[in-house]
Amino acid sequence: MIRNLLFTLLALLTLGSARAEQTNQTPLVYIIPIKKMIEPALLYVVRRGVADAVRNNADAIILDMDTPGGRVDAAVAIIDELTRANIPLYTFVGREAISGGAFIALATPNIYMAPGTLIGDITPIIMGMSGGVQDLPAAEKEKMTSYVAAQVRSAAEKGGYDPLLAEAMVRAEIEYKIGDQVISKAGNVLTLTNTEAEQLVGDEQRPLFSKGTVEDIDEMLETIGLKGAEKKTLEVTAAEKLARLIAAIAPILMMIGLGGIWLEFKTPGFGIFGIAGILCLLLFFAGHHIAGLSGMEDVVLFMLGVILLGIEIFVTPGFGVMGFSGLLLIFVSFISAMSERMPGKWRPIDFSPETFSIPFLKVMLSFLGAFALVVTAGKFLPKTRIFQTLTLDAVVPDVDEDETLLGLEGVAHSDLRPGGSAYFGERKIDVVTHGDYIQRQTPVRITEVHGNRIVVEDISRG
Repeated sequence: MIRNLLFTLLALLTLGSARAEQTNQTPLVYIIPIKKMIEPALLYVVRRGVADAVRNNADAIILDMDTPGGRVDAAVAIIDELTRANIPLYTFVGREAISGGAFIALATPNIYMAPGTLIGDITPIIMGMSGGVQDLPAAEKEKMTSYVAAQVRSAAEKGGYDPLLAEAMVRAEIEYKIGDQVISKAGNVLTLTNTEAEQLVGDEQRPLFSKGTVEDIDEMLETIGLKGAEKKTLEVTAAEKLARLIAAIAPILMMIGLGGIWLEFKTPGFGIFGIAGILCLLLFFAGHHIAGLSGMEDVVLFMLGVILLGIEIFVTPGFGVMGFSGLLLIFVSFISAMSERMPGKWRPIDFSPETFSIPFLKVMLSFLGAFALVVTAGKFLPKTRIFQTLTLDAVVPDVDEDETLLGLEGVAHSDLRPGGSAYFGERKIDVVTHGDYIQRQTPVRITEVHGNRIVVEDISRG
């Protein structure tokens, strides 16, 4: 009896102590920066921050926002990650929340803005090849605008805002009024300053969007009753910064990588073109892998493509099935690496045009750029002294300008594309053609000697 009474008292004391500890516990707030462009690589930064906040039972998640916008699909996925967390969401607009930034902010029930800040303008646009805004046919533009407007209305409903008011940030033709007060005139896409966003409207005098103007996050925490809370700001790692940079310059890396490897195939030995090409492609895949945009399967596809292309160039004559298959695998690996891979459980690949159109365009531009790079390099580089030094000088340093080599006949030891090697008697010399393809075992003759640049021609045809 006494033992049971003591046990009950001990349990009550322990429970009371735990409750007191929980009551006196300092609130925990996670701050996730939403800065610069909104793109798929940012999604993985946000996902890591949300996962940490859930794991540590955070009392609030604050988005520290300063962004001109970005990709719609990335913004939609970021909203999904945030709203699934079941943690109170806040947005602090430090400078601007334009386009995709306003889109994400609408999904958070509590928006606070710093003095002189802006929010709004979610009109969708597509950037053209030259970097400017691309004009679309009316039907396609309406289709894209309708989709974005629906997503924005959905985000506004999650955040507790009027969906029609949110749609005024997407469509210029919408006029939004509350009673006799015109909030958004027809003909203008809605963009609000901090004072306009916090104006009280309606009979209930509720804030339009923003719940108030604050100088910084500390003042916002005081306003929402979390003064003195422990703040954990998500630090973007160096690898994540690198991944976001690489995602932005991916077409340039592909262009230099493909062009460098092709030039390396066309010159004897192994030099700066091969090194530059391999480094650029390694950066491309490493950056997308770090960002979570590509898996090892993309790297495997690329390596298989390179192997098939190498077999076509160095083993089989001409250009056939091996070469075409290699180029196709390389092409597919690039598109796959840049296509959307959102976090979460595995999903089947989405083959819709919306998923692959932008990566396809970037890869096509990179292939065209690489082709232009190869043509330009092939025309001008062979005439430069540095090119001759980087290729043939390092391969055959013992061959000086020697007029006695002129007219020597031998046999191509390797395929000349246009560089390669040939035997002249017992002597193996690195040679080039004037751009012609010569198969191995073909009789050749030395026609020009320019230092270490030995030029040959095909004499098999007489």
